Amino acid sequence: MAKIPSPCIDVCKFKREGGHCIGCSMTKAQKSLFKSLKKDGHRAAFVKMLTAQQDRLGRYKHWTKAYQKKLSKKKIAAEDVL
Repeated sequence: MAKIPSPCIDVCKFKREGGHCIGCSMTKAQKSLFKSLKKDGHRAAFVKMLTAQQDRLGRYKHWTKAYQKKLSKKKIAAEDVL
């Protein structure tokens, strides 16, 4: 299986308040943390935490479709990650 890709969907614009990316909801610290995760289990858990964060923050409905497209390009089943 291919390595689980970053939740980043290549928007990378940060809001001043809170510092969350408008594309994926990650902060700069979270982006760095994800890059340091080596095991797919840890990466999948991070993505699940991120989706919970997106639900709490709202306005991230576009992310799921964009990330599923990224997963399909890497031939990774969305059920294994989301």
